[in-house]
Amino acid sequence: MLLANIDLFIKIVESGSLTAAGREVGLSSTTVSERLAALEAHYGVVLLNRTTRAISLTEEGRTLLEGAKEVLDGVVDLETRIRFGAQTLTGPIRISAPSDLGRTLVCDAIQIFLEDHPKIRIELLLSDGYVDIVGEGIDIAMRFGAIEDSTLRVKSLGVKRRVVCAAPSYVDALGTPKVPADLKNHNCLLMRFGHKLDNSWRFGSGVSKQVVTVSGDRVANDGALVHQWCLAGFGIMLKSELDIGADIRAGRLIELLPDFASPAVPLQIMFPPARAQPRRVRAFADYLIETFERVGGLTEQT
Repeated sequence: MLLANIDLFIKIVESGSLTAAGREVGLSSTTVSERLAALEAHYGVVLLNRTTRAISLTEEGRTLLEGAKEVLDGVVDLETRIRFGAQTLTGPIRISAPSDLGRTLVCDAIQIFLEDHPKIRIELLLSDGYVDIVGEGIDIAMRFGAIEDSTLRVKSLGVKRRVVCAAPSYVDALGTPKVPADLKNHNCLLMRFGHKLDNSWRFGSGVSKQVVTVSGDRVANDGALVHQWCLAGFGIMLKSELDIGADIRAGRLIELLPDFASPAVPLQIMFPPARAQPRRVRAFADYLIETFERVGGLTEQT
């Protein structure tokens, strides 16, 4: 019963409420609350801070969550090896990825991986902002840029260019910027990452390095929406080459200011700070790494 209650605790955290967890496993809210209380009584600590609107992990709850996933994943791996053999992978994988990248390359990788491993269940969460990997029960997260949380385990997927681009219809109507400073006179489509507005666009390196503060009439915290706006001709955007390579090759977007290339940004895959990963997570992470090693640059076929 202890393992069952721990598993239910993880589902409460991942779903965000006792009610949602109950719906997922077919239990009433009262039963979920009673089993959570029993788990807290077993350890003699409060695991979740609960209000009428939200729940949050206590320090003890976070410690349990980190260790519990490792223990339960080990149980799932052992059961799989006994029932289906050492080569079979089964169980859930929870992934967080940027919205545009998640809808394209990651989604394609998931499709192929599931064809090879039909007993795996993958949950893909798309977000361009900060994600609490431990608090949200994420197994694998992908993010551009430097990683500030030193407790996470990180593997590099290489560095990728960010490209200034626009639709042909926008260029035909409003012209092409010749130098980065010209962007001040154009409508730029902006991303918001949490509280940070990405309106300081960087160009060049070394002595030629420059930063231009841009503005525009559309801001979103969803990279796929900014991408959609750009394709529709509403303005100029700054986007990873992974997201817009196919559009550039097909002529749906035009690269602007190619002689003032923005500094490349690292793309990284992150894991929670557990001591060991279940085989299914290691296998999918390895497949993701192989997938991105095969992805070419802006002018190559992906």
